[in-house]
Amino acid sequence: MAKFDAKSFNEKAFGKYMSAVPNVKLNKLKESKAIVSDQRLRETFVTNSQTGTVYAVLPFFGLIGGDALNYDGETNLTADRTDTFEQGVFVYGRMMGWTEADFSYDVTGGVDFMANVRNQINRYWNDVDQGTLLAILEGIFAMLVTGTGAIKAANAEFVDKHTYDISEESTEEGQRMGATSLNVAIQKACGDNKQKFSLVICHSTVATNLENLKLLAYLKYTDAEGIERDLGMGTWNGRLVIVDDSMPIEVVSGTEGGDSYTKYTTYVLGEGAIGFEPVGAKVPYEMVRDAKTRGGEDTLISRKRNAVSVAGISYLKAVQSTNSPTDEELKNGKNWSLVSNGSNKTIDHKAIPIARIISRG
Repeated sequence: MAKFDAKSFNEKAFGKYMSAVPNVKLNKLKESKAIVSDQRLRETFVTNSQTGTVYAVLPFFGLIGGDALNYDGETNLTADRTDTFEQGVFVYGRMMGWTEADFSYDVTGGVDFMANVRNQINRYWNDVDQGTLLAILEGIFAMLVTGTGAIKAANAEFVDKHTYDISEESTEEGQRMGATSLNVAIQKACGDNKQKFSLVICHSTVATNLENLKLLAYLKYTDAEGIERDLGMGTWNGRLVIVDDSMPIEVVSGTEGGDSYTKYTTYVLGEGAIGFEPVGAKVPYEMVRDAKTRGGEDTLISRKRNAVSVAGISYLKAVQSTNSPTDEELKNGKNWSLVSNGSNKTIDHKAIPIARIISRG
């Protein structure tokens, strides 16, 4: 294994080592099939990188349709045509570094602080990528402002049909997540395609309410030392549940002397909702040695670049100041629109396995 010393550090060996470390959380996400590999992204940004390194518009083939005609020997056949749509996809990059001083090693009798950093890198990047995923979902549900005419109307319809808001129900029990909330929300969004939904992301307040109703069961895993640990994930009606307190919340002030309350957003994703493909950086890991500062210190630097596509939704890159969108830019509804044919036709919103539930817990 590569040592954490600037002179002997081998970034390629370290990269292989990190790839071999089991990434339990990411593996579970992939098992849900809501986050999937997208071969188009790899072909665009890795294999044929000359076609685009940070943003690309890919063809998105429409479904065949039309009413079947009577085959009776008399009726003439009128053929239908499929539309070719366009989908914007993008790459985002993130980087971070961690510094440890030689003196810390000396005064603790040889404690390897950098080994501690190494052991946490996967979890760190999981959290970063999850934050970016939530930013993307927030932006998608803010695309009411995007487009004109039929495109704008279709974007608004998606936001309306794929949102199930129970926060204003007449009873306190009805305002909170219940046994039927998930089923109703996904049917409202996708009709008979509701069986595709496989992943729920919710705030801990919502998760606690589901626990109290005995609807949520947490998953565990056994680490390399044989210790059973809580994975921070559960299941609800057979669907994977991620609990994340960075989920969108809205505090609503009470009117006419009423108490204020909080609205919680829960996202529900279906199979293939997000295409996610690591595309790499030139130097994903490196160690920088500074012998002059604080008696000497080493900094481990890590860089990541990931390509993303969203099922049935196009990233427009309308508001983006650099070659990598920030999370705040991804939250901007102006950057998102339903996949369209470039004029006035979009794909059917029911084909998009993404929904949200707004509740008081």
